[in-house]
Amino acid sequence: MKRIIFIAAAIMLAGCASGPIAPVAVQSLIVEEGGTGPYKALMFEAPDFEAHTVFAPQDLSAFGKDNKLPVLVWGNGACTNSPWEHFKFLNEIASHGFLVIATGHIPMVEEPYHGERSTSEQQLQSVDWAIAQNADKESPFYGRIDVDAIAAAGMSCGGLQTLDNSADPRFKTLMIMNSGLFVNPAGAVPGMPMPEKEKLQKITVPVIYILGGPEDIAYGNGMDDFYRLTKVPAVAANYPVGHGGTYREPHGGEFTIPALAWLQWQLQGDEEAAKMFKGTDCGLAMREGWTVEKNNLME
Repeated sequence: MKRIIFIAAAIMLAGCASGPIAPVAVQSLIVEEGGTGPYKALMFEAPDFEAHTVFAPQDLSAFGKDNKLPVLVWGNGACTNSPWEHFKFLNEIASHGFLVIATGHIPMVEEPYHGERSTSEQQLQSVDWAIAQNADKESPFYGRIDVDAIAAAGMSCGGLQTLDNSADPRFKTLMIMNSGLFVNPAGAVPGMPMPEKEKLQKITVPVIYILGGPEDIAYGNGMDDFYRLTKVPAVAANYPVGHGGTYREPHGGEFTIPALAWLQWQLQGDEEAAKMFKGTDCGLAMREGWTVEKNNLME
């Protein structure tokens, strides 16, 4: 991966008449050649936005009034304050035309982070930042972000953080990955958010649980959540890889398939992506290894 340092003075801002428009970054990395999507992505640390990692198309000129960037805000597993385990997965989503903001410090190298733990509040700070960037005439993101198309997601502890924040009215959908509210709180790690199961009844937007099958330590919690969700459309998708998922595989591996399709459907209204989940023989159920359950509010 090639390291690129962007100097703000050299960046063309949104008001320029033509040419590429790049994010302003303190430090950055091009991950896996920018991903496989049509908009090659960049992972970067934004100025005055510490303890958050941003993923966005390298050239923002394709985005504007008629083609805005939906937003995904992400919480990491183990309450880690860096997306070092998830950056390939998140970068791949960004390469398909999304603004992705992860809790935590940018992982300039792929190795465990040993600093302070993350908090649920950092995920909401990500939402605040995206909205502020869209409104800031000096930002290259000015007018390019769809602030009405924001998803919250997270893995393990990050999934609990997402559920902790789930009543925020700015979220249009939720993705809970390798996670779920504890059936037995005795199994929790100290410091994790611990909402009660009643929190699920306050969710008002569609939810997908993406789990690692019965070997996933969060399987019982996640499936119990899913069965309790009767007021909003909900999906539970399982792929038998255990708790670690496939995030560290090239381009995020198999978990990227349903996650990206869900975001394209829920945030962009993509009916082709919706086929991954709609119908008895939905596309995801036809993929090798996946099992899919849907509640009766799913179309």
